[in-house]
Amino acid sequence: MLPFTQLPLFLNVILCQTSFWALFLEQLKNTSALEWTGTVTGFLCVYLAARQHILNWPVSIISVISYLVLFYNYKLYGDAALQLYFLGTAGYGWYYWLKRKEEHKKPIVSLSSREYVLVIAAIAAFSIGLGAFLDNFTDTDVPYIDGTCTAISFVAQFLMTRKILQNWILWIVVDICYVPLYIYKDLALTAVLYTLFLVLAAMGYLDWKKTWKAEAA
Repeated sequence: MLPFTQLPLFLNVILCQTSFWALFLEQLKNTSALEWTGTVTGFLCVYLAARQHILNWPVSIISVISYLVLFYNYKLYGDAALQLYFLGTAGYGWYYWLKRKEEHKKPIVSLSSREYVLVIAAIAAFSIGLGAFLDNFTDTDVPYIDGTCTAISFVAQFLMTRKILQNWILWIVVDICYVPLYIYKDLALTAVLYTLFLVLAAMGYLDWKKTWKAEAA
C-alpha cells in the first residue's frame, strides 16, 4: 500500500455524509470526562505556549496523559505513542526554557535553508516508515494518515522545545489534517479543540515572529 491511498475514501466519509452535523453533535453529547480533561488542558497549554509562558509545559503533561489513554482506546496508536514523546519533551522543554531565561539568551530562533531541508526530509521519512509500521503491525484503519500526523507533530514538538519559530508552521499544517481525522474517529470535541489549535498556532506564529524580528533588529 502506498501512503495516502486511503485518503479519498477518508475524505468522502467525512465530507459527503448527509447526517454530518447530526453525527457531530451526537459525538459531542457522548464526550467522555477524559476527553474533556485533555481538551481543556490542551487548549490552555497551547495558548500559554503561544504567549511564551513557561507554564505551558506542566499543563501539557496533564493533557498528554489524558490523550495517551484516549488515543490508545480509539486505536490511534501513532498518536498514542506520540503522547509518550510529548511527555518526555514536556520535561525537557520546561528545563530548556528555564535555562535560556536564566542565561538571558535570545529566546526565539529561525531555521536556516539547510535546516528547512532536513526538517522536510525527516518528516517525509518518518511519515512513510511509521505509516508502514502501523499498516502492517496494528489494526488501525488510517495508518498513513495517523503516521503522517504523528511525524509532523513529532518534529514540531522538538522545534518548540528549542524555541524555533517554524514549529508553528508545522502545527498549522498538522492541525488542518487532524480535524477531519478526529471527526472520522468519533472524537468530535477533540476535533473542535484542534480547530482552536489551528487559530492559536497562527496567533503563536505571528507573535513569535514579531518577537524574533524585534530581537534580531
